[in-house]
Amino acid sequence: MSLIPQEFIQELLGRTNIVEVVGRSVQLKKAGTNHKGLCPFHSEKSPSFTVSSSKQFYHCFGCGAHGTAIGFLMDHLGLTFPDAVRELASQAGMTVPEAPQDPQQAQHVREQRSLKQSLQDVLEQANRFYRDQLRDSKRAVSYLKGRGLSGPIAGHFGLGYAPDDWQGLARVFPNYEANPLVQAGLVVARDDQGETIEPGALEGHAVTRRYDRLRDRITFPIRNTQGELIGFGGRILDQGEPKYLNSPETLLFHKSEELYGLFEGRAAIQRQGYALVVEGYLDVIALAQHGVGNAVATLGTACTAEHVKKLFRHCGQIVFSFDGDTAGQKAAVRALEAALPALGDERSVKFLFLPPEHDPDTFVREHGADAFEREVGRAQPLSVFLLDTLGSGLTMSTAEGRAQAIARARPLLALLPDSALKSQILGEFAKRVEMPLAELRPALALPERHAGTGKATRQENERRPERRSSMATQRASRLAGLRTDHAQTAMRILLAQPELWSTLSSSQHELLMQDGSSTQALASWLEAQLDAYPDLSASALWEGLRLAGLLDQVQSMGAADGLDAEPASVQQDLMGALRWVELERIRQRQEELSRDGLIDEASRAEFRSLLSRRRELG
Repeated sequence: MSLIPQEFIQELLGRTNIVEVVGRSVQLKKAGTNHKGLCPFHSEKSPSFTVSSSKQFYHCFGCGAHGTAIGFLMDHLGLTFPDAVRELASQAGMTVPEAPQDPQQAQHVREQRSLKQSLQDVLEQANRFYRDQLRDSKRAVSYLKGRGLSGPIAGHFGLGYAPDDWQGLARVFPNYEANPLVQAGLVVARDDQGETIEPGALEGHAVTRRYDRLRDRITFPIRNTQGELIGFGGRILDQGEPKYLNSPETLLFHKSEELYGLFEGRAAIQRQGYALVVEGYLDVIALAQHGVGNAVATLGTACTAEHVKKLFRHCGQIVFSFDGDTAGQKAAVRALEAALPALGDERSVKFLFLPPEHDPDTFVREHGADAFEREVGRAQPLSVFLLDTLGSGLTMSTAEGRAQAIARARPLLALLPDSALKSQILGEFAKRVEMPLAELRPALALPERHAGTGKATRQENERRPERRSSMATQRASRLAGLRTDHAQTAMRILLAQPELWSTLSSSQHELLMQDGSSTQALASWLEAQLDAYPDLSASALWEGLRLAGLLDQVQSMGAADGLDAEPASVQQDLMGALRWVELERIRQRQEELSRDGLIDEASRAEFRSLLSRRRELG
């Protein structure tokens, strides 16, 4: 994370008008004290995207997107945190400071920054060379035309041609021995044993042979979401292996995180409301030529959780398109596993299997974009594909087959976050395996309280204490779970409305500071922040959480749900949550004293005091 000081973030957000920042990308209209518009993160016809100038937050009630001006630049424009801060600072006429570093660390940062710039420079030079070579190669141009690609679409994606020459790049790089050519992945280096030296491991190795990585191939520039060139893909023109060849892992390029075509298709993805994930570069380009511009492709690797997270920052739905053969089915299952942890009630994933004789490239060329969009409309929802996968190849009419399906489901359903979607899938799966849901949960090793939201179970426990187990160990376990829920409710409110922290008593602070759950660390962090910055705004606090590496945890708790509420409207909820935290703490302590037998006057006096306080709380 950036070394930009928290004080600067607070001042920057205080001098930034989020309405102006968002308004450059979204058409906003005044709606009471806020501004509204169509959400840029998912497709909608009625505006549910709200921007608050007073709180300096945006929030979409449709897809749940939310954040500050910094977060908007990161999620909408694909900027990194430091780049988003620098962009806002330049608009506000401010200079971004950097936190103090020790000299060695500062030198390392400077060297890495300089190396990255050097690598990007050589990649851009190579790209110009490849594009020039394409114009001069009738064979390469003929190949692209044979694939149905036009000159404008080839130009839009920056296609080129790497000549059939072992050291073709020597024409543009007179110093062909320069290390950045290897470090950028353009040139392969081998040692005296003939072993390949990885781009990041040149130091200490003697290079005896160098040659171009891409030869006699169509080149596909790979750009990150900021549009920076980070690597290349290459497709062989004739028969041969490998058919596709990508840049190796470098300082700039990490194939498990990057997606081909995301930079070019970002606007179309936001406009269409979904991203289409296909298997190849030419699928992406052919679809774009026919007006389907929201396609991306993985880069020679299976879809990863990082890919899914990146796509969900741009839209609320992902459609995976795979071949209908065995390899396509296996790729779909890997994509399913990568997608499960990121799913929720506002996000969806579908699977499109085209007829066996087609891939997206051939299908859209033969049948057109409208027919392809109809196929997308018939894509399988993840829930259907998951349930079909769990029973695939099994005899579900037998007890053995159903037991095997449950065994398959155990690791997959454990990846799925608690949500209404998970509850629905569990209900459908229970029907397929002919097992009552109450019995299926322990068979899947799923805690009972994680079903759905768990709200009904908690309310029943709160209203009917007489139904709780008489066994002290079971009571203590349940109370520990309840305490975490109520403490998290309080923390969700406080993190969205930090001004309420000062309205709490010291004893209420202690309830959260010594809770013993995940809220303890958050409460301690919040107190430290407010001690240092008493007037800390919610938006500055939000970015402080990002700097501290706590933002994902807070978002998973649902703290963003309270960003649009007024402090007065949630204060009663806050006090109610803290009352339950204290009641549960008292009950637990009374049980501890009872187990010890109240053997002395001090323990009996403490028990009576706790009983009195419990009565006060009701």
